[in-house]
Order: sequence, then structure tokens, then C-alpha cells
Amino acid sequence: MLSVGQLIWVSCRPLIRLVLCVGCGFAITKADIFPAVAARGAGQIMLNIALPCLMASKVIPAFDSSNIKALGPLVLVALSYEIIGIAMAWIVQQIFWVPHRFRFGILVAGGWGNYGDIPTNVIMFITGAAPFNGTSDQTLSVAYISAFLLVFFITLFPLGAHRWIAMDYVGPEVEDDEIRKTQKLRWKAFFSGKWLRDVTNVVNLWGQRPKAILEVEREEMGNIESPTAKGTIQSTGNDNPAPPLRFSPRHKIDQGKCVSFHLDDTATETAISPTGSFEVGTFRATPSVVTVTPIEIVSSAKDEILPKSFVPKPRTSSVKRRLLRAVNMAFMFFRSSLESPASLSIIVSFIISLVPPLKALFVPGVPGTHIPSAPDGLPPLSFLIDTASFIGAASVPLGLICLGSALARLKLPSGQWNKLPLGAIGGLAVGKILIMPVLGVLICQGLANVGVIDKGDKVLRFVCIFFSCLPTATTQVFLTQVYSGTGTAEHLSAFLIPQYILMFISMTALTAYSLQLLF
Repeated sequence: MLSVGQLIWVSCRPLIRLVLCVGCGFAITKADIFPAVAARGAGQIMLNIALPCLMASKVIPAFDSSNIKALGPLVLVALSYEIIGIAMAWIVQQIFWVPHRFRFGILVAGGWGNYGDIPTNVIMFITGAAPFNGTSDQTLSVAYISAFLLVFFITLFPLGAHRWIAMDYVGPEVEDDEIRKTQKLRWKAFFSGKWLRDVTNVVNLWGQRPKAILEVEREEMGNIESPTAKGTIQSTGNDNPAPPLRFSPRHKIDQGKCVSFHLDDTATETAISPTGSFEVGTFRATPSVVTVTPIEIVSSAKDEILPKSFVPKPRTSSVKRRLLRAVNMAFMFFRSSLESPASLSIIVSFIISLVPPLKALFVPGVPGTHIPSAPDGLPPLSFLIDTASFIGAASVPLGLICLGSALARLKLPSGQWNKLPLGAIGGLAVGKILIMPVLGVLICQGLANVGVIDKGDKVLRFVCIFFSCLPTATTQVFLTQVYSGTGTAEHLSAFLIPQYILMFISMTALTAYSLQLLF
């Protein structure tokens, strides 16, 4: 049993290393010797080479048929954290006003944490020493981390959560003052007690659109009433558009501009931010201008012009073709995202680790198999594991340096603090960094008590608990820069920095409590 002083020191040591590494990236960026193009290149190396090697070198030796059952609880906990985070961000959005261009981004900020460099650095450090069992537990912990990373990749990219960020930049601009005014009206109606007499009016007021959006809608409705309008859709930049995004009814599509996604067969680029966090997605986002005018209304006068033998062709076949085309494009995007180096490395490593003859080619001492050894007495492909371990060691420090570089480039509005959504910023930071760890401990302890998580697997329990205290993924910085069209992430930076400041206090306390709980 560790003393209080030992618990605090063990919890602080990995954070000190983290701060120093992030500080180096911050310092060289401020000194203008680590430009954005260099940070982007370092991130590409980390994501496409170092991280896949790290995952392969840890997953293959660590997993086998005896502990693969831990994969289910890991995926369950990861999905639970994402769902709770999204719900928490939605509650913050309902209580406090949020900028119009961050109305969906706040949901991504709440649901997806930094599952890459930060937890890998801290967990590897803690599980590599007492009270854990050293190298064996360290290897197993990284294998467990890979399950969280796989859920992160699949839910954010193939399943389309990144499109929420794109939806922020669709529709007319709405001033912050207008949003604040609407929010005040909602709360005024709620606290006045009128909802006791007329619940319907309160619900309608809560869903009231800002005036700027209503004016655009009225103008569009006026155009639809014209019987001479001709329905045409002109698009540039993409001859084969991907499935259209679905938008909330509260936000009308701006007449003309949206972001379309399509796959490029000739050049596939892995999206990576200067942060070095694990942004992935083999997609290319290209803004395209779409001009939409109302579909022509067939009037009686038009019927007289048409020949009597004219019979409109059924549109069922065209609808089916569009649907099949949309499903096909979605499947292609999902498949291409899974084929990214990091995701593919994790999936292939799991397969190798569960097939004893394959695993015996890389790792010695696999029971029930006999593979001829290399001249050095080791399995014939063990040199690949050694190489992967050597390259993978660069993943964590390189990612932390790039994280510091990204934080150095975030800009907060100077002298305009009164115009920031301080309530939403504080609410999300408190919910994600202070409340979420409490819920994480309760969830993991509950799953352990009912037998979903093995109580004897202390590494599994520690990894599951630790992932509850992570701040918003810096992946979102890059995605916001892509979809904004201006290359900026002005709203996100204000939400991001307070979380990373509170993280050091929350992470130290949670680590100390987890070690006391487990040992």
C-alpha cells in the first residue's frame, strides 16, 4: 500500500515529463524555428509510421485468447464516454449561449477526447514501474489503449462524426448578440412560470430560430411561390458528390455554399494536424459552390403547352440510383478510413495475436506451436517486432512536441473576454475535466462489480478509469481549420485551453485515487 506522498509523487512524475515535452514544442514554435509546415510533417511521420509501429509492437505480444475478452469492456467503456460527453456538451449548450459557428462543434468537443499522446505517455510511465509489474504491464496497457484509439478513429471518421464540424459552417451568419438575446428570452420564459399554464408556448420559444435565419427562410419561401422559377442545380468542383449531409431543421442551408466530401482515387491524403494528436481520415474536403433554386411548380398553363400524350416518367428509379450511389460512397469512405495506417495496424495486430501460428512467427514461447527458429534462436520474424518497438518509441515524444506546437498557435481574442461564451467554456471544462472522471470511476467500478470488467486485471481497470479525464482532442483543431474555409479555429481555442490547464489537477488526483483504489 502506497503512502499519500508516494501516491502524489507517482501521479505527478508522468505529468512533469508531459509538461516538459509539450513545453519544448511550445517554445520552439514561439521562437519561430518550428513552422507549421514542419509540424505538419512531423505529425505525418508520427501518425503514419511511429504510431502504427508502436501499436503493432505492443498489441501482438500482449493479446492472446486468454485476455482478448477485455476488448469488449474496452469498447463499451470508450463508447460510453463518448455518449456521456456528447450529452454533457448538449446540456451545456442548452444552459449557456454558444457561438453560431460552434453549435455542433461543441458536441464533438464533448464527446471525443485526446486518446493519443497524453494517455499513452502517462499510462506507459505508471504501468512500467511499481506498484505495477513493469514491462509486461506496460506492454499490456498500450494494447488496451489501442482499443480506445480504434473506437476513436471509427466513430469520428468512418461513422461521420467529423461532419458535425462541417455543419457549423453551413447556413447564414448569426451575430452573437442575437444568440444571447434568444437565450435570455428562453430563460425568461422558463423562470416566469408561464410554462405551467402553457407548456406548448415555452417549447416553441425554446426552439425559436434567430431572426437572421428566419429572414433568409422567408426570402426563400417567397421565391418558391413564383410559378416561373426554374429548378436547376449547378455544382462545381465535384462531378461525383458524396452523400449530402443531414442538417438539423433549426439551421437552414445557406443558399449556395456547403462542404462536400469525395474520395480521390488518384491521391489519398491522411489528414493530420500540427498537433500530432491522432487525426486520421483518408478524405479530402473541398468547398464547392452549389446554387439551389426552387423546383418548378407545374401549373395548369404549363399543362396546356405539353402534348396530350406526354406522360411524366416515374422518378423511382432515379431515387434508387441516388440512394445506392450514396450508400456506395459512404461504404467507400468507411473502408478507406479503416485502411489508414494506424487503424490497419491495430486491426492486423489483433488478428495476428489471436492466431497462434502467426503469433509464433513474431513472439517466442507461444503455447501449442512449433516454428523453426532463426539462427539467433528467436522466431524468424521477431526482428520486425524489434524494429517496430524502436520506431514506435518516437511516437509519444513526437506527438507531445506537436501538441505543444498546436497550443502555441491557438489565439485567444485579446481585450474581448466579455464577448466570449464564458458560461459554455467553463461548463464544458468543468463537465469534461472534473465531472467526467467521477462518472468514469462509478462506471468502471460498476462494471467491475457486475463482472463485465475483470476485477483482477488491474491494468484494464486503470486504463478504463484514466481515459475519463482527458480533454478535448486537438484533432478538432485541424478539422475546424479545414471546414471553416479561413484556416482558423477561433471559437475552439477558447474552449480548449482551459481544459488543458485543469487537466493537470484532475489527472493527478484521478491517478492517485485510482492507484489507491487498485492497490
